[in-house]
Amino acid sequence: MSPIPTGRLFGTASGNDLVLTRTFRAPAEDVWASITEPERTARWFGPWEGEAAPGRTIKVRMVHEEQEPWYDLRIEACEPPHRLTVSALDAYGAWRIDLLLSETAGMTELRFVQHLDGTDLAGDVGPGWEYYLDMLVASRDGSPTPDFHDYHPAMQAYYRGLSPQTPNGA
Repeated sequence: MSPIPTGRLFGTASGNDLVLTRTFRAPAEDVWASITEPERTARWFGPWEGEAAPGRTIKVRMVHEEQEPWYDLRIEACEPPHRLTVSALDAYGAWRIDLLLSETAGMTELRFVQHLDGTDLAGDVGPGWEYYLDMLVASRDGSPTPDFHDYHPAMQAYYRGLSPQTPNGA
């Protein structure tokens, strides 16, 4: 399989936003459950535990990473079924991610946004998020699960070559 990279980079006042989207033939509430309920996140990303609420920190197990580490993930905002904002700190720095859902005529678009200080990490994180979002798709529609090696390093050049666009795409 040779997945096609879909991410785009947008300049912001504080850095850049790496944006990837996926569309589902399902109501927003159902897609929301796939990104928030631990038994459903376990199918594509990893299970989590803790008391989930804005301002709280949960523990997420990265089951598709070497050694399946647990990470602390802080919930910054939670507005069901439209917006989930999370943040984390790790060896690579601070991570801030928005998952935004919008529904039109029975179709739900998931807009995944990672806020970046610059563009340095795009070549590494872009392929990883493509993989995880395709894992989400596979967990929902029963399609074969993707192989990470089809994403990284294959998509690195694409993501390293992205230039920030203005938000309106100009």
